[in-house]
Amino acid sequence: MRVVLDTNVLVAALLTQGTPPGQLYAAWHGKQIVLCSCERQLEEINRVTRRPYFKTRLAPGVAGRMINDIRALALMCDPLPGVTRSPDPDDDFLLAAAQAAHAGYLVTGDKSGLLSLKRHGITRILTARALLKLLD
Repeated sequence: MRVVLDTNVLVAALLTQGTPPGQLYAAWHGKQIVLCSCERQLEEINRVTRRPYFKTRLAPGVAGRMINDIRALALMCDPLPGVTRSPDPDDDFLLAAAQAAHAGYLVTGDKSGLLSLKRHGITRILTARALLKLLD
């Protein structure tokens, strides 16, 4: 099952391991799902985790290890097709990655943005908790 995890889900997985985002990240490492990503997302993870809020909450190197793991082990979907559909244009690349990967799911916590779309082509857009229920 191919899955795109929104950057907010991946960063949450770094901060809180027993929660749904952390469980999905562990499911990827346990080969229960195929994580799909792109270079733009890796750049976003790098940028976001350098903010002061995260610098005080993440041990040095944790975000870098995640980026390296994703680059080495995930299905990378570059180059991305052009997509202009998200209520937040900064999230269009996630829809493009899902489209390029033929992902079944895009997981996000973005209630007013991506979740409001419900679907993008063949990709269902849902929360981490909802995908975990499907995996059970």
